[in-house]
Amino acid sequence: MSPSANVRLEGIVKKHGSFTALHGIDLEVRPGEFFALLGPSGSGKTTTLRILAGLEAVDAGRVVMDGVDVTHAQPGERDVAMVFQSYALYPHMTVAGNIGFPLKMVGMAPAQIDTAVREAAAKVDIGHLLDRRPGQLSGGQQQRCALARAIVRQPKLFLLDEPLSNLDAKLRLETRAELRKLQRSLGVTAVYVTHDQEEAMTVADRMAVFMEGRIVQVGTPHEIFRKPATVAVAGFIGTPPMNLLPAVLSPAGVQVAGALMDVQAGHGAENSREVMLGVRPGDLRIAPQGIPARVEFIEDFGDSSIVNLEVEGQRVKLRAGETPGLNEGERVHLAFDPRGAHLFDRASGLRI
Repeated sequence: MSPSANVRLEGIVKKHGSFTALHGIDLEVRPGEFFALLGPSGSGKTTTLRILAGLEAVDAGRVVMDGVDVTHAQPGERDVAMVFQSYALYPHMTVAGNIGFPLKMVGMAPAQIDTAVREAAAKVDIGHLLDRRPGQLSGGQQQRCALARAIVRQPKLFLLDEPLSNLDAKLRLETRAELRKLQRSLGVTAVYVTHDQEEAMTVADRMAVFMEGRIVQVGTPHEIFRKPATVAVAGFIGTPPMNLLPAVLSPAGVQVAGALMDVQAGHGAENSREVMLGVRPGDLRIAPQGIPARVEFIEDFGDSSIVNLEVEGQRVKLRAGETPGLNEGERVHLAFDPRGAHLFDRASGLRI
């Protein structure tokens, strides 16, 4: 049996009455890969994870693991472990009892369970907490207990549903790095659901972006950040996300808010067409001429700042290395490196 699973979803459709939650999902997760399902609430990512786990039936399509069709297999037949957002720990059991529960259910000998529990607890650094009950643990410790319970069975596929969302910001950052390290050391295939794109981009080898029950883009975090496939992805990925302004692309350049701006070669148009111009906050700068804007307010983070500006009634964000000498209400002009321009067809929303 291989230590990590290859997983394929083929044409998965899921309906809830007249509502279609998933519209023909096709996806492959490679062995040993840390793969994130990213999207806003209600986009279908958790439903996809539950279908992988065998907790939801499909209306059409197939789930294939290591070449075997498991579409109708029960959760226990799939060699899958799942970590839920709520942790789902048994309050009356000790930490050791919670971790060892899956092994007890399959009839493993108590001595073997004890050894496996201690090994799993050590991997997530809670070996000193085995006699406590969940109510005596912090949120971070409960989360580690849930992780240990998942890895104790040595599954081929590790499914994580927003596992860090109940932790505070500092702990979330620390646990994120530990989770990635743990997955690497186990060599297990992991599928990770989150609505936090920063989280997805820091842990994932590759990710799928979900929008309204469809996968709109699959790629490495770098690929999706650099070349978002649609306006929706561009407006979702990045902290802060990409600025998007209505514009007109012509042979002369791109006309935005009354200013004619140069754009990267390859975007050249034979005729004029309506587009959305996308520019990352870090690619914008204050310039002597360019797109007219008015400073609204400045967010100062100490080592950097975000300048919030208004362009024709629309909020635009500019990332500056240090607090710029600007005043609220001041009128300025914005420019960008032509290589930093992203253009999308305004009607279809697709990248040009």
